[in-house]
Amino acid sequence: MSVKTSKKEVEMDKLQNSVQRIILMCSLAAALRYWLMLSKYQSVIANHVEVSTPMNSWKRVSEGLYLLSRNIDPYSGDLLHETPLSLFFYKVLLNVFQQQIHWMFITFDLATGILLFATARKYMSQLYKEENANKSTFSKDALQYLLKPTDLIKSPFHVLLAFLFNPFTLFNCVGYSTTVFHNLFLSLLLFSMVLGIPIIGSVSLALSASMSFYPSILIIPISLYHINIFKSVTKAIIDIIIFIVSVSLITIFCSHYAKDFGYLKNVYGCILTVPDLQPNIGLFWYFFTEMFDHFRDLFIYSFQINATLLYLVPLSIKFRKQPFLLTLALLFIITVFKSYPCVGDVGFVLSLLPCFVHLLNYCQQGFLVGVIFLIASSLAPILWYLWIYCNSANANFYFGVTLAFAIAQIFLLTDVLFAQVKREFILEHGKERKVNGEEGILCLE
Repeated sequence: MSVKTSKKEVEMDKLQNSVQRIILMCSLAAALRYWLMLSKYQSVIANHVEVSTPMNSWKRVSEGLYLLSRNIDPYSGDLLHETPLSLFFYKVLLNVFQQQIHWMFITFDLATGILLFATARKYMSQLYKEENANKSTFSKDALQYLLKPTDLIKSPFHVLLAFLFNPFTLFNCVGYSTTVFHNLFLSLLLFSMVLGIPIIGSVSLALSASMSFYPSILIIPISLYHINIFKSVTKAIIDIIIFIVSVSLITIFCSHYAKDFGYLKNVYGCILTVPDLQPNIGLFWYFFTEMFDHFRDLFIYSFQINATLLYLVPLSIKFRKQPFLLTLALLFIITVFKSYPCVGDVGFVLSLLPCFVHLLNYCQQGFLVGVIFLIASSLAPILWYLWIYCNSANANFYFGVTLAFAIAQIFLLTDVLFAQVKREFILEHGKERKVNGEEGILCLE
């Protein structure tokens, strides 16, 4: 009886310590965000093109809500690119928070971090149990590379730290970017996915896809997660059905709230055809600034297919047994190749990397990627200032930085995916890589 009591006490102490650490980190993150929001730097951060794009600018949302309050169609011009459902959502939130915008953004950002913490904890626990169950099939000299109990404790906290104190997500929140709300729905999607709750996951995915249609491809890894992890084809089918029904209901609500389907051109038409060529950290703006009009449609189709369908099938086939890693890969691809990306998208994906701590031993480009991230992030605002305000640089300088930033993300993604392949090989065949008595080299073909 005393042994059981002591175990319960130890578990309670661990839980209490975890809660205290979460509260401490969230409090520090909230204080830092609040201080920056009330400082003179808030307007500087909010006006930077790395943070604010035509698709996530709170200034445009505020103007759209004002026009709506005056019974003026906010979609009559080229001002607003948010859906009517998003406008209704923001209107309700402003009433709930009594126009305290800073607390609204801080609350949703912290909620996203906590959801990612819970997601990482559940995912790491599932991965640990799966590896222990299959331990007998692994090579004996590779057992040292399996997950350890300490990883289950450290990794979720590293995810929370990576999200709350990442400069990208920090600036995203301070700059009043509506990507904060998009990230919340994505985190809710991931959380419901690892818990195996199809209703919440599909509705969250539908809400994310309504803001930007790119996340709709995540229905594939969600379905694969239920099939491979929970061994339930039924849940996968329910996912797809609920997603389709949710998208239909959202479309009906939007058309009713906006009184017609004119919003489609401003929201999804803007994402698809890229009419606003304001520079950002993506790749679209530069190419279509220099593009001849008669080539524009061809490259629009090429770029959009590249951001959605091109890598979906091969990655889904290769990593069908690792659906969470597949989700990370697709989120990375969306972030790199979407038409209007921002640093908030990048910060969200980067915060998920501690979930793959077991792949770090096999990654080889971490230093290179880190240096490129640091240099590109530092040079981007400098070259923007030299180009726009000093007229001593041009678009090529700024695009060079955004291109390097995209390359760093691609290098990081390929490094993580190749690390998974190498780890699978070592767990199956062991550390020895000799072929005919000589040291072999593992390479992709």
